Amino acid sequence: MSTSAVHSLWTSAAGPIAKIDAPKIEYAQLAPTLIVVGAAVLGILIEGFVPRKSRYYAQLFVASVALVAAFAAVVALAADGYGTTKAGIAAMGAIAVDGPALFLQGTILLTALVGLFTFAERRLDPQAHGNRVDSFAAQASSVPGSDGEKKAVKAGFTTTEVFPLLLFAVAGMLVFPAANDLLTLFVALEVLSLPLYLLCALARRKRLISQEAAVKYFLLGSFASAFLLFGIALLYGYAGSMSYATIAQVVDGTIAEVDPALVNTMGNDVLLLVGSGLLIMGLLFKVGAVPFHMWTPDVYQGAPTPVTGLMAAATKVAAFGALLRVLYVLLPGLRWDWRPVMWAVAIVTMLGGAIIAITQTDIKRLLAYSAISHAGFILAGVIATTPEGISSVLFYLAAYSFVTIGAFAVVTLVRDAGGEATHLSKWAGLGRRSPLVAAVFAVFLLAFAGIPLTSGFAGKFAVFKAAAEGGAVPLVVVGVIASAIAAFFYIRVIVLMFFSEPKPEGPTVAVPSPLTMMAIGMGVAVTVVLGVAPQYFLELAGNAGVFVR
Repeated sequence: MSTSAVHSLWTSAAGPIAKIDAPKIEYAQLAPTLIVVGAAVLGILIEGFVPRKSRYYAQLFVASVALVAAFAAVVALAADGYGTTKAGIAAMGAIAVDGPALFLQGTILLTALVGLFTFAERRLDPQAHGNRVDSFAAQASSVPGSDGEKKAVKAGFTTTEVFPLLLFAVAGMLVFPAANDLLTLFVALEVLSLPLYLLCALARRKRLISQEAAVKYFLLGSFASAFLLFGIALLYGYAGSMSYATIAQVVDGTIAEVDPALVNTMGNDVLLLVGSGLLIMGLLFKVGAVPFHMWTPDVYQGAPTPVTGLMAAATKVAAFGALLRVLYVLLPGLRWDWRPVMWAVAIVTMLGGAIIAITQTDIKRLLAYSAISHAGFILAGVIATTPEGISSVLFYLAAYSFVTIGAFAVVTLVRDAGGEATHLSKWAGLGRRSPLVAAVFAVFLLAFAGIPLTSGFAGKFAVFKAAAEGGAVPLVVVGVIASAIAAFFYIRVIVLMFFSEPKPEGPTVAVPSPLTMMAIGMGVAVTVVLGVAPQYFLELAGNAGVFVR
């Protein structure tokens, strides 16, 4: 048999060869994420090729330019109508470009820029061997207290890899709330989590506590990722698709044509309910809601404070964005199933965070439990299941993120011989020793407590109003009680700072560089502006509050 005959047999047996379509990528609509990823890759090249002395300035320049450029790209997309009239799905169905996605991406980028300033701060610690030092270990790979670490400190090494790690985490955060299929959601979760696990372990002082925090976060985060992945597998088995829109149609029973192979599974509600439960559980872990909050206080306390600030602000924004999209776009047909569960989670989160915070003696742990109770308040807006619910959550996240990052920036300033003085007893009399720093911290605490004329009040009012209109009045009552409990421990810290006698051996307040001053200044400005004149920003969030389906 001739070779040509064999060849013709092969081709005729295979039939007409199916054409593989080239992927269609809308680069302009994905520009914010692509800019950040590109800068992160450039940061890795800087680590490899730029001399050690120049790396810090090069990394800081690249990271800040990237975050500003990415924010400009988000604003350009919004101005071009992609948040409203032109909202659509990009990257072959993987990414949604709509109002909530752009609003959250803008918030994440601004928060990350403020966080970057705290990462770059090098004036708080005393100079080591004539070199300025930052919050991060001189050489992350060396054993704490070893000769290798001492040599690295003496040589003036700094871990400048934190800048590309920050950018990779931010890239994951940008995709997370915009993900429009389950696979993209999982990839984004891993891209944002893995750099954070590393960053948590890099504290210059108290390195063992920092490494313990990273291990706890990594192990519990891996469990949460596994739950999420298992939920994705079950939902895929149920609907035969990863796309949010297709799964939502299968849940509603409005899908046009059903694959014969999936007829049996589509009627199997067990796959749907268990899959949705596991998926939501993975997202609630990232949000820090009770009972998935166990990692929060330990990780917030052990991680370097700039990393804690970034995690508490930007990660929460990204996680709530993803949760909103899953509940409103993927599972609107299951509303009667997930609402009662979310009610319970919101109530125990609000009360649990507020009550346990009263017993805390460490300022970072206190802010961690405060973050948990705020997750409960935000969940009240999520439960509203109305357009006002979405816009109130967007506004709350924007307001909360700046207050949080500002508060953690202030924590970095109060120091004693061992580094940051985070024990509450050390903060006694701070108002007499450094009135300005104490006053700024008091503003942030009042915003957390939701006192009028601060952004916290405007955010809480918007969320509770949306929840009440959505029929969740009992939840609002619990929220108000939890706010009153929380106000007690915020006011207690203010009283401690202004009405206690300072101890002679108390901590000092370090004079920061303009970078940290800018971070704190932006926090105060946003807190006051959103508190005094929130209307424009509430309207902005209202206009951005429609998901594309």
